Amino acid sequence: MNNKNSNTSVNPTKKRFGILGLVFISVVINYLDRSNISVAATALSNELDLDKVKMGLIFSAFGWTYASLQIPGGVIVDKIRARILYTLILILWSIATLLQGLVSSFGALVGLRASIGVFEAPSFPINNAIATKWFPEEERASAIAFYTSGQYIGLAFLTPLLAYIQSELGWRGLFIISGVIGVIWALIWYVFYRDPENHKGVNQSELNHIRQGEIVKKKEIKPFKWSDLKHAFIYKKLWGLYLGQFCLGSTFIFFLTWFPTYLQEQKGIDLMKSGIMGSIPFLGAFLGVIISGLLSDRLMKRGISKEIARKAPVLTGLFLSSSIILANYTNSPELTIVFLTLAFFGTGFASISWVFVSTIAPKEHIGLVGGVFNLMGGLSAVIVPIVIGILAKDGNFEPALFFIGIIALIGFFAYVFLVGKVERIQIVSNENENS
Repeated sequence: MNNKNSNTSVNPTKKRFGILGLVFISVVINYLDRSNISVAATALSNELDLDKVKMGLIFSAFGWTYASLQIPGGVIVDKIRARILYTLILILWSIATLLQGLVSSFGALVGLRASIGVFEAPSFPINNAIATKWFPEEERASAIAFYTSGQYIGLAFLTPLLAYIQSELGWRGLFIISGVIGVIWALIWYVFYRDPENHKGVNQSELNHIRQGEIVKKKEIKPFKWSDLKHAFIYKKLWGLYLGQFCLGSTFIFFLTWFPTYLQEQKGIDLMKSGIMGSIPFLGAFLGVIISGLLSDRLMKRGISKEIARKAPVLTGLFLSSSIILANYTNSPELTIVFLTLAFFGTGFASISWVFVSTIAPKEHIGLVGGVFNLMGGLSAVIVPIVIGILAKDGNFEPALFFIGIIALIGFFAYVFLVGKVERIQIVSNENENS
């Protein structure tokens, strides 16, 4: 191994945790640029005279391209180094974010939101590939939980800040500042990220720890063949993951898009107060994803089966997500936040679902399966904002919350009946294996 200390008796370095920190911040910025439109929505729609159906289309535009490019994005992740690919897409989606602050038409906003979806499409397949490269299986759920928590903890603390920036600089200033932050971070990523075998600070002991239980071969990058696609679609258990991810994403997309509008218009909470109160469910989701990852890995280390250690948190989380319906039965803003926090805690608790891609997908096609998996989650970003806009077009969000709660229960049953035994799919020449 190049430039590695061959003495395996020394304590392993811990550079993987620094890399995990880089991924965490990248996720925070990723979701900053997805969610700032929700904070800006009320002011933006008033200034540009956009009704709820048009705002639903603007919210949805990100999902059109994000979802449709997940499979190509996953393929690209298998072929291009994370250091180069992440730097490029960070710069491009950040520029598109910045440009939103300079336009004044419905069409331009739809186009820019769609372009952000294009450039963010490979991001979570990259994150999952990095976790697979840098962490052994027994630490992987915690690693995935930690970087996934960036989408919750970042928004929990950033939502009040974004509301303040908008109150001081307007919705245009909000987009411009968000874009500048992303460009700066892209340069930092390029300077500091390396794969483990190329990282000068990683010793052989840490490499051995990362690869424990795996037979390491020099990876030969094979050209993509269209026939590879079938391996992402012919297994029932993968379809269980895909459907579950769509359902999990539906709850999350509500919070990422319509949530501030819901608080302001359905519950009568003003911008600054909604920014503060709206951060509480994100904190709940953060706690959910962190507790879930730590619990899942601890159960694995104690010899508990993967069916329990990996699936139980996801099942519990999806069931709790359905409690969003309870917010329809109170007029109290405080109780509303309690019910929404419980639901979003459940979403966070189920968000280690990416670990199933690392655990179940054929080893040769982790990026591809990750792309399809994220495609199905991304479809929720296409469908849910539009459906909510239609259901709430008269200002009543209660039908929308029923819709989200039912979708969460469908995800629960997908994991129960479709996923099956948690084990890696092995590709054999005859392709006669059962899913």
